[in-house]
Amino acid sequence: MTRSSNLFYQSRLARPMLDRAEGIYLWDTSGKRYLDGSSGAMVSNIGHSNPRVIEAMKKQLDKSSFGYRLHFQNEPAEKLARMTAELMPEGLDRVFFVSGGSEAVESSVKLARQYAITQGNDKRWKVISRFPSYHGGTLGAVALTGYDPLTKPFAPMMREMPKIPAPLCYLDQDNLDDEARGLKYAEMLRDEIIAQGPETVLAFIMEPIGGASTGALVAPDSYYGRIREICDEFGILLIYDEVMTGAGRTGKFVASEHWGITPDIVALSKGFAAGYSPLGAMVAKSDIVDAVLDAGGFLHGFTYAGNPLACAAGTAVLTELQRLDLITNAAAMGEILKSELTTLMDRYPFIGDVRGKGLLLAFELVSDRETMVPLPKGLNAYNRLVDLAYERGLIIYSRRTRGGIEGDHFLVCPPLIINRPQIDEITATLIESLDSMAAEMNLPVNV
Repeated sequence: MTRSSNLFYQSRLARPMLDRAEGIYLWDTSGKRYLDGSSGAMVSNIGHSNPRVIEAMKKQLDKSSFGYRLHFQNEPAEKLARMTAELMPEGLDRVFFVSGGSEAVESSVKLARQYAITQGNDKRWKVISRFPSYHGGTLGAVALTGYDPLTKPFAPMMREMPKIPAPLCYLDQDNLDDEARGLKYAEMLRDEIIAQGPETVLAFIMEPIGGASTGALVAPDSYYGRIREICDEFGILLIYDEVMTGAGRTGKFVASEHWGITPDIVALSKGFAAGYSPLGAMVAKSDIVDAVLDAGGFLHGFTYAGNPLACAAGTAVLTELQRLDLITNAAAMGEILKSELTTLMDRYPFIGDVRGKGLLLAFELVSDRETMVPLPKGLNAYNRLVDLAYERGLIIYSRRTRGGIEGDHFLVCPPLIINRPQIDEITATLIESLDSMAAEMNLPVNV
């Protein structure tokens, strides 16, 4: 066998060589154009090759590309921290920079643990999370993740954390209304805290709107406030993983704003620097940070934390997010795109659900819309539809819906610069791709 590359990633999947990217489009070296319908991995929030961001990075390169945080402060990091604090909910004003989402989550958990120790609560170490969920690829983040294919192989190497069910209300076959369902799932947290022993529970971490593991899952409104109340009742820190939802994607700077919730700690990345540089952040309340620093310092850090080039990129990205009013556009275009996706349900009886907020949207395929039984997993629909769309020049993102084992959902999350004609382009290509898949798999289509 001839090996054509020394690189390897998750699989042997072969894709064409990228040549260039601009706006919401990318081109391979053959000249074929692709519409980035998933913003990469929900990263490219302001689109590709924004000239103002590129210019800001060039200017920073002329000054310095690196300065270690123990040796120097740097203005790009200071400026980005100020901008971030101004955009966050009131009270979340202390910023710790990292290079990605897994690092942001890991930092959040370690800050929470060190804070508990400063408060004399050294028995608190358990971080409750949800199943399904995704919180990153490091062993610490994997311990919080609820997605069997990504966690089970590593179980002997880590201390798995307690889980409660994610609020999969759309699958429930009951007579409850949305408010009651939201409260039902929230109370599962309270029950788990009591079962674990409240004195041992450190924090609860959640994605305010589901990411890859649950496909843009939005809980009923009642869920969010009750979760905050339960955490406060037991003195447990509430951590929001906004790695995917942050930086405007859902129509607010962070998704917690939709419900007026202020978490104690927030993890940001992905759209925070929009792919222009590896960058993320943990944002926390001052009392938490001050207690840890006063007790001797935060026992944690990364070599590239606060890198001036990365922070120059992040500052330029947030500036463009505001200059172009992209958060407003995400909300407006998200309503249109969600309506278009919902309309597809009339044509395709095997689309069981459409969900999300802003431009974090997804649809799920099922065998039966009444029972929400998934398609047979042997069909591998979650891979096949992605490939059919890719052949037609549309990039979408898929995962297994039911804990990673079966089920098929597809995230449709284009850059926040998208306009109505481009949404029509996405819809048309999805129809072609769904028609082709339905013919291959003998699935019903209403024409």
